[in-house]
Amino acid sequence: MKRFWKTLCASAVSVSLAACGQAGKTVEKVADAKKEFGCDVLNVYNAGEYIGEDVVSNFETMYDARVNYDTFESNEMMYTKLLGGASYDVLVPSDYMIEQLLQENMLQKLDMSAMTNYDALDKDVIENQKSFDPTLEYSMPYFWGSVGIVYNKQAVSEEKIKKEGWNIFLDKKYKGRVYFYDSQRDGFMVAFKALGYSMNTDDPDEISKAYKWLQKMNKTMDPAYVTDEVIDGMVNGEMDLALMYSGDAAYVLSQNMDMGWIEPDQGTNVWIDAMVIPKNASCPGLANAFINYIISEDVQMDNSSYVGYTSVDTSVEKYMSGIDGDYFENDAYVPRVGYAKDENFHYNPELKKKLSDLWNKVKIGA
Repeated sequence: MKRFWKTLCASAVSVSLAACGQAGKTVEKVADAKKEFGCDVLNVYNAGEYIGEDVVSNFETMYDARVNYDTFESNEMMYTKLLGGASYDVLVPSDYMIEQLLQENMLQKLDMSAMTNYDALDKDVIENQKSFDPTLEYSMPYFWGSVGIVYNKQAVSEEKIKKEGWNIFLDKKYKGRVYFYDSQRDGFMVAFKALGYSMNTDDPDEISKAYKWLQKMNKTMDPAYVTDEVIDGMVNGEMDLALMYSGDAAYVLSQNMDMGWIEPDQGTNVWIDAMVIPKNASCPGLANAFINYIISEDVQMDNSSYVGYTSVDTSVEKYMSGIDGDYFENDAYVPRVGYAKDENFHYNPELKKKLSDLWNKVKIGA
């Protein structure tokens, strides 16, 4: 799961709003949720630690509403809870899960007339969004990013990684010096891309070859399979190579100048997490207001500064990566766009189960 990191903005007293999102801003009531929407309670389900400190409380003040904010550890956990009958007004799943929810007719259309902040969104993100929401009617981008390699520049050269790409994870020179993210989707993505295949392939021969690639890596490289601990591990320079999400990588690079970031030329996973409204939402009017609020410039600044992932607002993205931003000259903050070999994951239940079974075998050396 993509995780947060907190900047100095959280404790700064005299910094400007532009530098730290909504910190220190006086929040005023803009509407009475009960009068405007007929309800004043909003149920939100998001990934853990994936939102700015004051975002929810400021919304409650602005709309005189209460937000019940629950968190999940994975898209699959969220989906299981929905199947169990849980009712939420706003969900924040990943692209492939939104594709599944759409196929199963579990989402309702957004009220685009309420999305007054929509025009400020990054056009590359919107174009990417079409891969899982073709009509752009059911989802609104929340964060976006990619998967790549964080490397210790004192031990591995940029030229070497660019030459070997994902196959650097088979280079025995770095045996025992590798963090590999414990995710069957991302693990097989690396193998598929290293072999020149689509990461959404369901070809049995290509899957078999990718499995053998991962078996070889596991046997010869002695990788450490990790999740969130990879962040502190690379900040402390404990390994030479790590498979990481871009937002986590941006934090690592900001904390350790010896670390670099590369998205290999063989292609990678470019992902979008987006907000959706389930069919059984109890307060859809307020849900649409919340979604529009989240994509506002102030909230995007607050979220991106606090969480570390790339804003979907063009001006915020440019500010954060500019000379006055938190991520100036940070290669991991803005993902690569328009590269033909980069892809989104697509929903394929049969493939998912097959890769999950194989991934477990990889890790036990089978």
